[in-house]
Amino acid sequence: MIELLSDPIGLILVAGGAFLAGGMNALAGGGTFFSFPALLAAGVPPVTANASNTVALWPASLSSAWVYRRELGKHRDWVVALTIVAAIGGVLGGLLLLAISNKAFTQLIPWLLLLATVLFGFSKQISRLVVKFKSRMGIHQTDDQPHSKAGLFFQFIVTVYGGFFGAGQGILTLAALAIQGIEDIQEINALKNWISAVTYTVSAITFIVAGAITWPYTLLMVLTATLGGFAGARIARYLPAVWLKRIVIGVGSVMTAIYFLKT
Repeated sequence: MIELLSDPIGLILVAGGAFLAGGMNALAGGGTFFSFPALLAAGVPPVTANASNTVALWPASLSSAWVYRRELGKHRDWVVALTIVAAIGGVLGGLLLLAISNKAFTQLIPWLLLLATVLFGFSKQISRLVVKFKSRMGIHQTDDQPHSKAGLFFQFIVTVYGGFFGAGQGILTLAALAIQGIEDIQEINALKNWISAVTYTVSAITFIVAGAITWPYTLLMVLTATLGGFAGARIARYLPAVWLKRIVIGVGSVMTAIYFLKT
């Protein structure tokens, strides 16, 4: 571990990558695409880098969720359901990472990101189609509860993915929440941050118990990612909704292109 700290360039890469990761996770998701490659560039093995990255971004996700605590109060019942789903999914995803290689799953990442970006970009149009379909089928839903069991199941799949790898979990979560009919971008971002916080918490505990962490870099990333999370969440609250949505679509598009090139 001491040898890892002897590389100043590696330390700068990891610290900077974690700060950007914390900020981007608070803004739109996709922070892992900054911090995970930084760990790999510093010479950390892929599986260890993945587990360490999850633990490092854990406090940043908590701080981002705390900033949005007011918006979370508008969906209390839904937050409880999402917490249970995210906890179970995060544990399963973490155990999956420890049990198998992530090489095969990496091949699916660009397709998942492409789907999530398209869904989020056209979420309003899809929501209108869903409303029309429900109306024709005689299915009614109150305006203050735009939630569904199908949406909850999809969130479960997303949290399993988040516990396993994490990159793009924020984009997928945003897409699912938007399609379910939650129109306020700040409320969507608040729920996304909370789901990420729960997923990171349970998967981080799993990795710590399993001893799959490189602690020197992880502790450094905890500090810089938490600072980035606070900064990103503050910025997100004052950005116009249209710009925040553009950031989400832009991040999703860039991540999709990068992973298509890699795979």
